[in-house]
Amino acid sequence: MQRITITLDDELMEELDRVIAAKGYQNRSEAIRDLARAGMKLTSIETGAATQVIGVLSYVFDHGARDLARRLTNTFHDHHSLAVSSMHVHLDHDNCLEIGVLKGPPDEVQHFAEHVISERAVRYGHLHVVPAG
Repeated sequence: MQRITITLDDELMEELDRVIAAKGYQNRSEAIRDLARAGMKLTSIETGAATQVIGVLSYVFDHGARDLARRLTNTFHDHHSLAVSSMHVHLDHDNCLEIGVLKGPPDEVQHFAEHVISERAVRYGHLHVVPAG
């Protein structure tokens, strides 16, 4: 392990200390290591260095919307090479939550997620992506 010295302005240090307290880190080094890892993962996706990603697609939809459940199911079947797993949760009488785990090239995972989220009667959707490996 290597030791480094960094300089942070007071505002950034105060913000970092708030994150440390909120997340329960034991010390600043642990927090900075985690933030550095997260930043490097994000950068690898943004720069195209990550050739494979894992995506967690979560979305809420109106299960009573005409033909929507069938269209969503067909979308997952049509992209079976990307779709690793899915889970369906009944939130209330009108709303369902689905969570899909995706794996593949970043652009394909992103395109798949955008297609699902843009379906009519999908009320909210979010894709969280991390590099595979």
